[in-house]
Amino acid sequence: MIDKQSQVPIYHQIEEHIKAKIENGEYQPGDALPSEREYAEQLNVSRMTVRQAITNLVNEHYLKRIKGRGTFITERKFEQHLNGLTSFTEDMKVRGMKPSNKLVHFEIVPATTEISEQLHIAAHTPVYEIKRIRLAENIPMALERTYIPANLMKGLTDDIVQHSIYQYVEEELALKLGKARQIFEATLANEEESTLLEIPEESPILSITRITKLVDGTIFEVVQSAYRADQYKFILDLDR
Repeated sequence: MIDKQSQVPIYHQIEEHIKAKIENGEYQPGDALPSEREYAEQLNVSRMTVRQAITNLVNEHYLKRIKGRGTFITERKFEQHLNGLTSFTEDMKVRGMKPSNKLVHFEIVPATTEISEQLHIAAHTPVYEIKRIRLAENIPMALERTYIPANLMKGLTDDIVQHSIYQYVEEELALKLGKARQIFEATLANEEESTLLEIPEESPILSITRITKLVDGTIFEVVQSAYRADQYKFILDLDR
């Protein structure tokens, strides 16, 4: 398994060995990793070499150290590619996972100054204010606050917002979604976010504001999302 004659550093071979066990399911999230001593004896290498491999995997978030207990396999993060405009529901279905929503708040309210500026509407114009917890396999992944001009999308109901708004917009209202701009920030969970996402207060979260337009340029929605940083990572492929 470890080729000491290879030009590939031994610590890197150990990293790939552990990664393979994680990928094939031999090591499950939450499992304890064998100790450095056990690995060193099993592979006939130094503990320092094993320690370097494990440290690298901790830095890459494959493993986590818990003081006084040992090293454990972390939960794998959901990967979200940023190459297209898709809904949370669509993203989870592509992964073969069951998406669901928990509706926290839904009503028509006057747009605040900030929201009216983002939607390009007059201040105090009626907007739908929708707050949902987005879940995958019943795990809270994100808290979304969505704002949609009420005059643009009449007839929105509790039942619709608990499923896919995008699906309703395109299939029932025959409106064509165009493009969106997303703004990312790293921040810490406040009391409400920590409670609804079931994470400790001031845990790291990814704060994302998305402004979506229809193909005719009309701004359709503003979505303010708080994604669990321990469950989600975003990927953007760039071409030169």
